[in-house]
Amino acid sequence: MLVDSVAIPEERKAVLIGHKGKNKRNIEKRTNTKIKIGDIVEVSGESLDVYKTIKIIKAIGRGFSPPKALLLLREDYELDIMTLQGENENTVHRLMARVIGRSGTARRKIELKTHTCISIYGKTVSVIGNPEDIPVAHEAISALLSGSPHHVAFKLASEE
Repeated sequence: MLVDSVAIPEERKAVLIGHKGKNKRNIEKRTNTKIKIGDIVEVSGESLDVYKTIKIIKAIGRGFSPPKALLLLREDYELDIMTLQGENENTVHRLMARVIGRSGTARRKIELKTHTCISIYGKTVSVIGNPEDIPVAHEAISALLSGSPHHVAFKLASEE
């Protein structure tokens, strides 16, 4: 039996728990683990199950919905987390806005072109997807973060 822990933002713990504990129970059932939520989230079970559960909890902590985070149970899906760097809060907000785009269009276009799920939360941009698709999404997002026009990032996302 292995016990591991992960910290997630306080406001995301409610999402992890779900209405009347539904999300937490569903994750425990599907991963054959036990989740204990306190200051940090503790997971116990067999090592591979704990590893997968920690990835799911990290994804929820990074803003993904539980159904999207549960995609990580698939053997062909991974989680990639990029931390936004900026000299101040305004810079980070501007970078987030570039990745999101007007009414979420930039994020959605990159998701559609790369077959991934993207979450912008806190100072991070996270991607869930196939290991072959994540680097393509990562490159498109990096292009936006470095100031490239949106059409350049969308073109990068289309090149597979």
